[in-house]
Amino acid sequence: MLARLAAKRLLEIRQVFRQPTSQASRSLSTALNYHLDSPDNKPDLPWEFSEANKSKVKEILSYYPTNYKQSAVIPLLDLAQQQHGGWLPVSAMNAVAKVIEVAPIRVYEVATFYSMFNRAKVGKYHLLVCGTTPCMIRGSRDIESALLDHLGVKRGEVTKDGLFSVGEMECMGCCVNAPMITVADYSNGSDGYTYNYFEDVTPEKVVDIVEKLRKGEKPPHGTQNPQRIKCGPEGGNTTLLGEPKPPQFRDLDAC
Repeated sequence: MLARLAAKRLLEIRQVFRQPTSQASRSLSTALNYHLDSPDNKPDLPWEFSEANKSKVKEILSYYPTNYKQSAVIPLLDLAQQQHGGWLPVSAMNAVAKVIEVAPIRVYEVATFYSMFNRAKVGKYHLLVCGTTPCMIRGSRDIESALLDHLGVKRGEVTKDGLFSVGEMECMGCCVNAPMITVADYSNGSDGYTYNYFEDVTPEKVVDIVEKLRKGEKPPHGTQNPQRIKCGPEGGNTTLLGEPKPPQFRDLDAC
């Protein structure tokens, strides 16, 4: 069994290497912890924080002792990703390493570990579908299929206009509102960056959200079920309808 799985994985890697260079770089950079240079992602490309973000860098560093600058690696990588349109080229990672005064490999280790960091290009609106069990039971695969079919892309690809990409994320922590998606909005850089949950979605609803984003609108986030209030039950509460009684306390003065 293990031999068959290993052989299958080796075949997949070989097929990636047989693809054109740009596609191979994209696939390996995202799916595996490899980096292959490409015209828009190589160490010698200049990259630095914008003037506006340099002040944010100083603020982030101020939260940590001066001898623990490396603790700021995650928020600094997040800021760099926001500035760079939703993904992290290796030159941005090197810039972060320089700021926190560590070897670049220490930054690469973080960027390749956390799924929140994208090491290949994404759309200005990066749509993430929750794929964990509660959402899957509630139809997350249909949600993903509706998005991919409507946009004409595969998972991990970017639409030709550069606006949308679709990915999967494990548990978003809102299981009571399953199924759900997240929209990471990189359309206005780090100043206008937003990361919003859209809950209780349907295939038709996610297509509607996409079209509103395409028009530059900001669809309301949160539950998309008009019969629910946030994570409350559909149709309203059936229990705990009144004010709860205050807790019983001992008479501490009598002790």
